[in-house]
Amino acid sequence: MKVLIRNGHIVDPSQGLDSKGDLLVEGRTILKTGKNIKVKANDPEIRIVDASGLYVMPGLVDMHVHLREPGFEYKETIRTGTLAAVRGGFTSVCCMPNTKPVNDNETVTEFILRKAFAEGSCYVYPIGAITKGQEGAELAEMGMMFDAGCIAFSDDGRPVMNSMIMRRALEYTKVFGTPVISHAEDSSLSADGVMNEGRLSNLLGLKGIPREAEIIMIKRDIDLAGLTGGRLHIAHISTEEGVEAVRRAKSDGINVTAETCPHYFTTTEELAMGYNTFAKVNPPLRTDRDVEAIKRGLSDGTIDVIATDHAPHHQDEKLCEFDKAAPGISGLETALSMSLGLVVQGVLDMNGLVSKMSLSPASILGLNKGTLSEGSDADVVIVDREAEFEVDCDRFLSKGKNTPFNGMILKGRPVMTLCKGKVHDLMVDER
Repeated sequence: MKVLIRNGHIVDPSQGLDSKGDLLVEGRTILKTGKNIKVKANDPEIRIVDASGLYVMPGLVDMHVHLREPGFEYKETIRTGTLAAVRGGFTSVCCMPNTKPVNDNETVTEFILRKAFAEGSCYVYPIGAITKGQEGAELAEMGMMFDAGCIAFSDDGRPVMNSMIMRRALEYTKVFGTPVISHAEDSSLSADGVMNEGRLSNLLGLKGIPREAEIIMIKRDIDLAGLTGGRLHIAHISTEEGVEAVRRAKSDGINVTAETCPHYFTTTEELAMGYNTFAKVNPPLRTDRDVEAIKRGLSDGTIDVIATDHAPHHQDEKLCEFDKAAPGISGLETALSMSLGLVVQGVLDMNGLVSKMSLSPASILGLNKGTLSEGSDADVVIVDREAEFEVDCDRFLSKGKNTPFNGMILKGRPVMTLCKGKVHDLMVDER
């Protein structure tokens, strides 16, 4: 079936589009983008979608999610995680390797891809582990994982503390042209910490994580990228000094990119007041000055990507003491809505936002995504920027209901997503 999306405000940074127009799709392919596209009248094989007053954008690409399968299916599965992704406007997701067993070999990589082909509502791209078992002691079989389908490498969830191993990873991946994604945390500094170190952690009597735990590792990995010429990507950046380190590295010509997440530019450590375990994340929520620094980094291009770090957990892992609670936020279904606030605030325009959430992550990872150009994959999201809704975690499609934003009123949301040849009418699905 063909789908003609009429009269939408098309935003596509890959083509410099930011104007009203039409989009014609057939199956999994974009046939044409333009104004007043003509089709046969009353053709039963063409579905007409009136997008008047709505934004039509390339499907979002999330380069940092935890789908949990294999091994932690009680938290999330590939099926439920990709359903949540599509509802959030994401048509491609990249899953981190901290599964059980760890994705540190081609067998696990192939399992993930088979499951995604059979049960995934969107495209799934595995990220392989840097070290065997994510134990930081020995490089994983990167070549075999790359051949099996891994598009980047990371020990996310754990830092690579051994500088020589991180150096070798950056050197080795130059052969494939893939980035190494750094979980920037000095675990000797952050050990047993549960929130940002400062006045609030002292007030609550909780062990803090000093900001230097992130800053030191960002600087180390930047130095290693400069030494090796490897491609470095900094995950979930959260500190003012970390942003500045990346800014300086880029000006020095070092091959580094960076991402942040909606919770790092929308809220602060104050959300943890009352021992709110839903506000426990790693790295932790920081301060007002860090939030402002993250926004400046997004605005001036220091930070390339907005990712979710979607980290679903079972409710029992959150409904417990703060010290024992698992860190992480289930973010796929709220990320775009929260990020649209950056446009309202003037931090980004719509082209900039779409670039951060679609074109830029696709470019960093070498994916042929993030575009509405003719002949490209028909990955499309239609967004109503004026729609207001209340976040209700009980209605999440993700198994993870762990969000600190439950009950919040957000403005702007996806209303339709096209992916893998299927139209997901999100408002109909919700009713």
